[in-house]
Amino acid sequence: MNTSSHSLLSVLAANGVDRVFLVPGESYLGILDALNEFPQIDVVTCRHEAGAGFMACADGRLTRRPGVVLVSRGPGATNASIAVHTAQQDAIPLILIVGQIPKKDLRKEAFQEIDYHHMFGRIAKWVVEATDPEQLSEIAFKAVRMATAGTPGPVVIVLPEDVQQQAVTPQSWVARPNVPTTATPSTVDQIKALITGAERPLIIAGGAFDKPGGRESLLAFAEGWQIPVAVSFRRHDIFPNTHALYAGDLGLSNPSDQMGVFHSSDLILALGTRLDDITSQGYTFPKSPQPAQALVHCYPDPHIVGLHFAPEIGLVCDPVSLVADLMPPESVKLAAARESWNDKVRSTLEGIASWPSNHSNDLSSTAVAHAIERLAPADTIVCLDAGVFAAPVYRHFRFAWPQRLMAPISGAMGYGMPAAVASQLRFPHRKVICMVGDGGFMMTGNEMITAIERRLPVVVILLNNGCYGSIRVHQDRNYPGRHLGTSLFNPDFASIASAFGMPVRVINETVQIGEVIGEAMRAEGPFFIEVKTNLPAARLPASVHKEGANERD
Repeated sequence: MNTSSHSLLSVLAANGVDRVFLVPGESYLGILDALNEFPQIDVVTCRHEAGAGFMACADGRLTRRPGVVLVSRGPGATNASIAVHTAQQDAIPLILIVGQIPKKDLRKEAFQEIDYHHMFGRIAKWVVEATDPEQLSEIAFKAVRMATAGTPGPVVIVLPEDVQQQAVTPQSWVARPNVPTTATPSTVDQIKALITGAERPLIIAGGAFDKPGGRESLLAFAEGWQIPVAVSFRRHDIFPNTHALYAGDLGLSNPSDQMGVFHSSDLILALGTRLDDITSQGYTFPKSPQPAQALVHCYPDPHIVGLHFAPEIGLVCDPVSLVADLMPPESVKLAAARESWNDKVRSTLEGIASWPSNHSNDLSSTAVAHAIERLAPADTIVCLDAGVFAAPVYRHFRFAWPQRLMAPISGAMGYGMPAAVASQLRFPHRKVICMVGDGGFMMTGNEMITAIERRLPVVVILLNNGCYGSIRVHQDRNYPGRHLGTSLFNPDFASIASAFGMPVRVINETVQIGEVIGEAMRAEGPFFIEVKTNLPAARLPASVHKEGANERD
């Protein structure tokens, strides 16, 4: 059978889409029915469109192919909108397919109708509404190309219910990625001269290195020239955090002494990063619009390079190809000034990132994160929901590939559980850990049912402090003792997890942490841990206050 729905799915399948996430709806029954003829596409039925969208975002990030989520019109699309925003903020390829009212009723304010061009036009890379069944294969083909080209991002396909089931000519076009571009030989020589002449160079490495060979090329480049590497916001796993050249991450409110060192650099190589507001510390590092240092900015999107900062050399090209071309012909012998700079960058980081010596007697997320680092396998995938509980992971956890950090750059709560399920589906034999607060768990925790259904060995660690912790931090800072709106009345989480079918452990004392997390690491199926931290925000360490300041839980 060759309907328009089959033609659309054929193109997606030809381009590597082997899994879709959905909440069913009557407005896309044609697509849903056609999926029966595509056994190579795994259909993951979710319990809420936000959960489905977050799963697709995580899958897109892991595979570098478009994550695909299918939802119904109106309420389904509005629930899924958080995924579109997350994909845009996180530079993730995503295709959102929305069922729509029949063509004859379009723009008549019919039941559940939304004009998706207006709704998603400013956050999606492309929004398209089909009006003819023959268009579906071409739309799918362009959607794949749009979602993955330049800065990856979300595409929204809107399908009226009466264009989904007509007979059409089948298609299975395959999108070919553009050939990676790099700098001209003269520009390469110019950058090499800047590096050679610099006494205090610094690399800011971003998510464009999250591709096959990307991490290895970055490491070789940094080692070849002996240049410290700071990673952009929540891209910790781009460069090994245990390496002597690791300079830390540029995240939420980096300490002033570290930023003082970074500001004293005389050359910034911003490679594969958009230099967004958080990575640039509110557009202050480098200074906007004219940096104090020489700035080389490389990103494969002309919209990004020079958007906020005037680079001395701006390159719209592939950073992986660029660093390969920039490799020195022989080992670099460091001058005394360069050795001193590298030592200063590293010693500053060690003073910030070392695990606190006083957490061993404290039932806190710091103690839990430290135990995870000690006990988790070397290929663990850590999925973090948004919240103050995650700050010790960002500050102290030493990621080294193939370990992965899956955390929403958008700062969205509710990401952790769906991301963990999607990650475990993609890598069933690796240990996947979800760290989530009590607030975030109540948003999308129901998606853990897929882990039970499919026997996925996800480890869920719920840190229960009874409040929206990050906002409590803001309240204590600005309106001390006035906590209206941030206290949470919670259910019995252990009973909920048990009812879902998970083995459960509850940690009430610090001495339990190592034993329980060790047990979870050995588990062959899903495992649920509740940690009753019960720490009011006013008692949180200063570093945690800074790290969690812009998120809720």
